[in-house]
Amino acid sequence: MNEKERSAFYERYENGIHVIGRVGLSLGILLMLAAPLAMGWVLGAGPDWAAFGMGFFQVAIIYWTSGVVEFLVYSPLLGSGASYLTFITGNVLNLKVPCAVNAREICGTEVGTPENDVISTLSVAASSLVTTLVLAIGVLCLVPLTPVLEAPALQPAFNNVIPALFGALAFKYFYRNMNIAIIPLVFMCILFVAAPGLIGSVSFLILLSGAMAIGVAYWLFKHGKLN
Repeated sequence: MNEKERSAFYERYENGIHVIGRVGLSLGILLMLAAPLAMGWVLGAGPDWAAFGMGFFQVAIIYWTSGVVEFLVYSPLLGSGASYLTFITGNVLNLKVPCAVNAREICGTEVGTPENDVISTLSVAASSLVTTLVLAIGVLCLVPLTPVLEAPALQPAFNNVIPALFGALAFKYFYRNMNIAIIPLVFMCILFVAAPGLIGSVSFLILLSGAMAIGVAYWLFKHGKLN
């Protein structure tokens, strides 16, 4: 397959991904909304739509920025297929993105290439299937394992799963680019210690820390300290 045929094949693949992704997202949203509405209709316990609208507006005005930022940050990293799967199945930061990044590292692909799009899609799809299987097993075993899961000795571990996951993932990148990472890392640590309430604005602060890292990298490059 020459370069022209390869480009045409990838274009057809990309167009197909967008069609399937849009249809899948639309059906997923419809099904998520249909289940509670159907139960309310059957039981005669429909929502107060005025109260629903007010509650939805209050939540949406807080989280719309997070939704936009996550889309802008993660879509270029994940590629088309993986983005559709990620945003409908969830667990973006704590599961799907690390999985895609690890798969990219193993396969040696570059962000923005067709190869990376395919690898990211396969890794996120496998992650989604495994997550569904683990959740199904967890639901079946929930009652028998309740005494173990509620043991006081295990609570600190459950409270630190996400920091442990991202700490391990981040160390590799911080270690390789410590001259770039040190300023955003120190600034964010000081910021969260001084204002713990900002922990709920992580998605917005990702943009700030990313801008700082880009600024540091640009300064180092201009001064010949970064190739």
